[in-house]
Amino acid sequence: MVTIRLTRRGAKKQPFYHVVVTDSRIRQGGTTLEQVGYFNPVPAGKQRRLELNLDRIDYWVGKGAKPSERVAELVKKHRKQAVAAA
Repeated sequence: MVTIRLTRRGAKKQPFYHVVVTDSRIRQGGTTLEQVGYFNPVPAGKQRRLELNLDRIDYWVGKGAKPSERVAELVKKHRKQAVAAA
């Protein structure tokens, strides 16, 4: 099964996560099908906290991919922000 999940990157005590589409049987941090965004829980300065490609996420969900709980929550927040900004 294909999942959309977070994979951790970044230095010690400076977490940074990529939002990736991957096979659920592949270990976290392994090969991915596509990177569809990032999440920075501790942004510094003018760095963005969340960046998602909603078109590609919708494409993969349409093909049967299941987002993790955290990714589903982030997508929901990102959609609300996009509607508020428009």
